Amino acid sequence: MDAPRARVARRPVHGVLLLDKPLGGSSNQVLQKAKWLLRAEKAGHTGTLDPLASGVLPLCFGAATKFSQIHLDADKSYEATLALGVTTSTGDAEGEVLQRRPVQIDADAVAAVVRQFTGPITQVPPMHSALKKDGKALYEYARAGIEVERAPRAVTILALEVLAMRLDAPEPAIDIRVTCSKGTYIRTLGEDMGEALGCGAHLSALRRVATGNFSAAQCVTLADLEAMDDADRLACLRPVDALLDGFTRVTLDSDNAGRFLSGLRRRGEWADCAQLAVYGPEPDAALLGSAHSVAGELIPTRLLSPVEVSQCVAQHSAAAQLESVVL
Repeated sequence: MDAPRARVARRPVHGVLLLDKPLGGSSNQVLQKAKWLLRAEKAGHTGTLDPLASGVLPLCFGAATKFSQIHLDADKSYEATLALGVTTSTGDAEGEVLQRRPVQIDADAVAAVVRQFTGPITQVPPMHSALKKDGKALYEYARAGIEVERAPRAVTILALEVLAMRLDAPEPAIDIRVTCSKGTYIRTLGEDMGEALGCGAHLSALRRVATGNFSAAQCVTLADLEAMDDADRLACLRPVDALLDGFTRVTLDSDNAGRFLSGLRRRGEWADCAQLAVYGPEPDAALLGSAHSVAGELIPTRLLSPVEVSQCVAQHSAAAQLESVVL
């Protein structure tokens, strides 16, 4: 009999880990593994990737979970391979083959379809998705063999580029790069493009290469994380305010910082602004939360707790001391 697994002592960990999700596991499985490796108390991710997809998966720990919605709403970029002439039950390589059709298209036909699917479009969400209907995920209905009606959704394809075409190959395919608004299903895009080409298609590969201001080049793999010691894992964390890129910075004095942190609005000479990142005074200049300003009034949107602020300062200080020792 195997020995019981040692219980991991959890601790407060705050920040953002940019993970390059591997193929095979679910987003939640990867999240739980990273959470265990960091011994973190609280964690969440910023947008599900299918098991057959890899790429950028920002993981939020501690106070960063309060701002995860920002990257759930962010534009995302993907690289995908459309296997032409074959449709499947799931729109990807995991499903059963539904139909095979000849592929008789040229580069001009592909270019016309790219133009057709660039800009505002509508999509019918796939049955094999986590979207909920009456409190139940669509994929649960699909596994039970039940098809439910789904309303078309408006999304925007900001950019659609053909990276490579293999139209005369034994297994014809197109490689594409897509930058799109939140809520876009790349499997559905691939299926719809295949239908527009007259031959059908499914995704044989999918990789998220960017979400918001985060790119794959900035990510760490799960294998690399496992090989690190505890200090190096913590050093991979980006600060909580990495999620607030593009927010206008506001710094408060100690008196106003304390009142703001308790949820009180502050008066000042702030121009109207929808996205503000609010910090306390030096020397710590700790992130207090996000806010918006209207008519000279600073209005809290999402706040850290005083305990979280103290823990973030302590974590940053410990990381800085470690870096100075290494240097």
